Amino acid sequence: MQIIQVSQPALVKDFLETPKTLYKSDPYYISPLDEMVEKVFDAKRNPFFLHGKCTRWVLKNDGGQLIGRIAAFINDKKAYQSEQPTGGIGFFECIEDQTAANLLFDTAKAWLEENGMKAMDGPINFGENDSFWGLLVEGFTAPSYGMNYNFPYYEKLFENYGFKTEYKQLTNHVNLTIPFPERFTKIANWVAKKPGYTFEHFEKKNASKYISDLMEIYNNGWQDFETFAPIKEDTLVESFKSMEPIMDENLIWFAYCNGEPAAFVVIIPDANQMIKGFNGKLGLLEKVKFAYRRWLGVTRMRAVVMGTKKAFQKHGLESALFIKLGEYVLPKKQYKELELSWVGDFNDKMIAIHEATGATMGKKHLTMRKVF
Repeated sequence: MQIIQVSQPALVKDFLETPKTLYKSDPYYISPLDEMVEKVFDAKRNPFFLHGKCTRWVLKNDGGQLIGRIAAFINDKKAYQSEQPTGGIGFFECIEDQTAANLLFDTAKAWLEENGMKAMDGPINFGENDSFWGLLVEGFTAPSYGMNYNFPYYEKLFENYGFKTEYKQLTNHVNLTIPFPERFTKIANWVAKKPGYTFEHFEKKNASKYISDLMEIYNNGWQDFETFAPIKEDTLVESFKSMEPIMDENLIWFAYCNGEPAAFVVIIPDANQMIKGFNGKLGLLEKVKFAYRRWLGVTRMRAVVMGTKKAFQKHGLESALFIKLGEYVLPKKQYKELELSWVGDFNDKMIAIHEATGATMGKKHLTMRKVF
């Protein structure tokens, strides 16, 4: 076997082609767009390079065939929040061979050690955790846009190398063809009508206002979590820019209390239903198909992130946001499913909100750690 650091265009192509080769017979795999993957490794487009670095490798067998890949990265803003400096690995793909997997893990580990790390988390992303994050261990069905999909045997490859679960990532599904539970609806409607509360959906023409509001809410509401790092405006601007081709303004909602930003939910149509069969490419033909499928409409949405300021938690604002969303979505009779992805098993408040909507278990991913 030969492991090669990606340093030239031909190897970039190999990195992108590796999963397409491995999953070519898997009916559930949907290749993310090549451009979406490459954006992670582009210092001009990924703001995480301002406070971190990354590299990647491909693995070939003795016959020159692609059999694996891996990336390693260090986010200086999070690396030193743990007991030991901790980097990350991601974009892991491998044949069912522990020796091959160990070579990939060893290579990433050596690079991280050279850069002062004493542990590695994976599989994670060199970016926000809404994409390319976690090892799928339950729910091996077609993934939604940005969600990791992998073979079931990957869990053993990680465990046999010594990775231990740090936390579980739970994805729940809401069936939109049936009403929300009666109690949930009653409380939500009551909250929505309380004096002082107002609700607005995102508008591109006022994008800077809503991005600022989201940043204010998120950084306040999530600050008590152990691995919290404040989200920056440039990161949000880039995120909304990348969502623009699939964004529906009426799926992104904000709640205000006497004008103060209080809560939000960001939901996007499932772009994987638009890019299925593209094999990662977005040429002219694919763009025409994409536009047609977008016009035709998809049947699944994905809730990417939610947040509520500490002062307004337990006020039921999240339920009211879902009711406002339903006022737009349900009459369309287009969307059949809302994926709530994902929530950490440590986040009791958000899990309770998921349960209140009548959501059922859909998928489970793991964020794992290997201490050197």
